[in-house]
Amino acid sequence: MRSFRAFLLKEFYHIFRDRRTAAILFGMPLIQLLLFGFAIRNEIEEVKLGIYDQSHDVVTKEITDKLVSSGYFLVTQALHTQAEIERAFSVGTITEAIVFEPGFAARLQREGKADVQVITDGSNPNVSRIITGYTASVLREYRNDSAKMAAGGVVGVEAVPLMMFNPALKSVYLFVPGLMALILMLVSALMTSISITREKETGTMELLLVSSLRPVQIIVGKVVPYLLLSFVNVVTVVALASLVFGVPCRGSLLLLMLESLLFITTALSLGIFISSITSSQQVAMMISLAGLLLPTILLSGFIFPVASMPLPLRLISNLIPAKWYLIIVRGIMLKGTTFSYIWKESLILLMMTLTLIAASIKKFSVRLQ
Repeated sequence: MRSFRAFLLKEFYHIFRDRRTAAILFGMPLIQLLLFGFAIRNEIEEVKLGIYDQSHDVVTKEITDKLVSSGYFLVTQALHTQAEIERAFSVGTITEAIVFEPGFAARLQREGKADVQVITDGSNPNVSRIITGYTASVLREYRNDSAKMAAGGVVGVEAVPLMMFNPALKSVYLFVPGLMALILMLVSALMTSISITREKETGTMELLLVSSLRPVQIIVGKVVPYLLLSFVNVVTVVALASLVFGVPCRGSLLLLMLESLLFITTALSLGIFISSITSSQQVAMMISLAGLLLPTILLSGFIFPVASMPLPLRLISNLIPAKWYLIIVRGIMLKGTTFSYIWKESLILLMMTLTLIAASIKKFSVRLQ
């Protein structure tokens, strides 16, 4: 029994002496709790609202003021045509548009009923449902208040929802672009990081280091096969999304492929950087899975809207490549946007790629440590 007690104490000492083990035991649960607690939110704050008022009467102004005073909506643009609404959604300057029909107050007084068209971005069905629910709630409150003031009369202001780019609110429209980002990020970064650390563990890195190859050539040689194989994954996913799930590609297929190649290169560069700062496959795999899986799911906007997260998490999300790729893919596939609308996101991915490659080359030692 005394030997067993000594063995047990030795195991405790070993755990607390090993910083990596202690970090996994105590750090990971804390980080996951904070991430899930702050990132998983269903409420939406500061909905970017566009108003297309074809009536310009007292009632439409009252309803607009009611929406703004609710605390959920922020009027960011005055709209004048239907084409302008579509353009604003494609650019992303609004997340909801309110359309008042001509003669709104006159019809309301004459028939006791008038419709308010509520247009949301259906490329993210979860957010669309929440925003539509907020709007319907505000209109319902306005209707109840107006009915009381009308001495028993009934004022019928009804919300007529319309989901741009996804009228049927198919959830597959949300998940396919997100899964593309998740699969490409994990596969590309994970396999590349393991590839170079495997050379270190097996000792074959010595042969590469004494060869005539320069660090840049070694890195490019490791990247190119995974670049081509990951591109095959992109083609497969897009084909399955279209043929099996009916997800459209309303924009340029060539642009989608080029943007996917850029994102794959970013993910591969991240994998190379991970391998350059680790010495074993186990550590590289742990960093790739733990450091990329949760942030890609939680902080990229794949499922949960980034806009509703606290400011620190919103700032961190800007460092997640999948966030920018998701904006690009949803824009091309679901909204039919052109490069002129997504050049900023493309530039961010390009800068991330160049930074990671430069850091990897700098960390890549030309001699064994």
